Amino acid sequence: MTATNPRVAAGILALAAITILIGGAFAGLIVEGVQDTSGALAAFDPYLFRVVRFTLWQALLSTALSVVPAIFVARALSRHPRFPGRALILRLFAVPLALPAIVAALGVLALFGRAGYFADLFGSISGQSWPGIYGLSGILVAHVFFNLPLATRLFLEALDTVPADQWRLASQLGMGARSAFRLIEWPALRASLPGIAGLVFMLCITSFTIVLTLGGGPRATTLEVAIYQSLRFDIDPARAVALTILQIALTMAVVAALMRLGANITGDANLPIAPRRYVTVSMQETAFNSVLLALALLFVAGPMLATVIAGLDADLARLAGEPAVRQATITSIVLATLSAALSATLALSLVMARRALALGRGAGRKTFLENVVDTGSGFVLVVPPIVIGAGWFVLLRHFGNVFAVAPAMVVTVNAMMAMPFAIRAIRPAHDAASERHERLCAQLGISGWNRLRLVEWPVLRRPLMTALAFAMALSLGDLGVIALFGSDAVQTLPYLLLARMGSYRTDDAAGLALLLGLLCLALMMLTDRLGKDFLPR
Repeated sequence: MTATNPRVAAGILALAAITILIGGAFAGLIVEGVQDTSGALAAFDPYLFRVVRFTLWQALLSTALSVVPAIFVARALSRHPRFPGRALILRLFAVPLALPAIVAALGVLALFGRAGYFADLFGSISGQSWPGIYGLSGILVAHVFFNLPLATRLFLEALDTVPADQWRLASQLGMGARSAFRLIEWPALRASLPGIAGLVFMLCITSFTIVLTLGGGPRATTLEVAIYQSLRFDIDPARAVALTILQIALTMAVVAALMRLGANITGDANLPIAPRRYVTVSMQETAFNSVLLALALLFVAGPMLATVIAGLDADLARLAGEPAVRQATITSIVLATLSAALSATLALSLVMARRALALGRGAGRKTFLENVVDTGSGFVLVVPPIVIGAGWFVLLRHFGNVFAVAPAMVVTVNAMMAMPFAIRAIRPAHDAASERHERLCAQLGISGWNRLRLVEWPVLRRPLMTALAFAMALSLGDLGVIALFGSDAVQTLPYLLLARMGSYRTDDAAGLALLLGLLCLALMMLTDRLGKDFLPR
């Protein structure tokens, strides 16, 4: 199978785009480092290593506080498959996956901030004015809000793979809850623990928006936020290069360690679900699980409810009528649409190329090109978007106005960041369709556009819709790239929201957070509905 195959050629073009984006970022860092070697070396001071320690410490704490409770919440959901409200909890736990980080940060502040709903209560308990939940505590609360539901859903899917005969035998033996956990549930949870903990740790160590909005100063700054501050406020590219090099080295070291432990940082939870039979649940266990689920529900629903209440208190009609808000909304939607289209196109190209190369080699060993196509897209997860943005920022500043390329950078970087997850959504359906129809297409000579339109498109409609929805939601809520390249001329809703927060216009920020959150959630629901309607009947 050669590059003359249209599917392989499309995959090569997609890999070239990834190479250009990441390679250009590294080129910018190298050029800046060579031109100002002394400045980059001088940046390796005690403050920098203090930032590294805090980056690792907050990620470690966030992972522990997210993963450990998620084990027990997932087990509670697994042990009670038919209680009223279970489906609602699972749907609610899916909301943070589509909610922009800055919206969640506003929700946390609405609850626990200096003027939050619980400020008077905490002030009366402490006997002094409540300072707000900034710094490490705020970062941890926001990270757990995002990652506890994610880890719970992944652990629940792991528990759903336990074979039915094990539950049948446990029921026949009258096995209690403690024995069932030790002998049946814990082995399944333990097998998935490295991958889930690794995914959460990577999400926390590369967190930008949460730390930027809730960090509260130099004592609570991560490498990504320090990179942003060096470029936008300190105008110190040499320090930004040093910080970026450390961020890349740190991320790669973490990924290597997680892979050594058998972790899958892409968080692929597409596991086969087995039918189950449950052991009898005692009244004491039912009461404990009910309290546990209620606490988890309150923790996840609290910031979302606070965002809605605070947003409704804002003057939404005035905000909707502001030209800046309307322009930011249009800009966000246009950039998100372009980013989603590019992400889905690149993902589909890589999926088709991988399948074509696998069919071409037959039973032989994987070629170098197949290995690159199969794993190349995952490399973007190792390089955080703020690092790519920083590399291009320092490179483009030598050629003109870096802010003029803001739309292109937002579209391309967000498309690349969403691409591995788009591949996860598209690849199973594409490979299954290829398995069924490959020989028939070869016999009838169906290839190229006709094959895509007649054979693959009916099967790929819904997975593509899922990929498009994820990429659009990611781009709509992005603050990392636009925070570097944004300006008065190019503003998205998250950028405008951050600006209103910075000018202490908290009511406007709350209203914009509500609008942004509703826009992302409406997008996810609409796309899911369209995906169902587009399925072949």
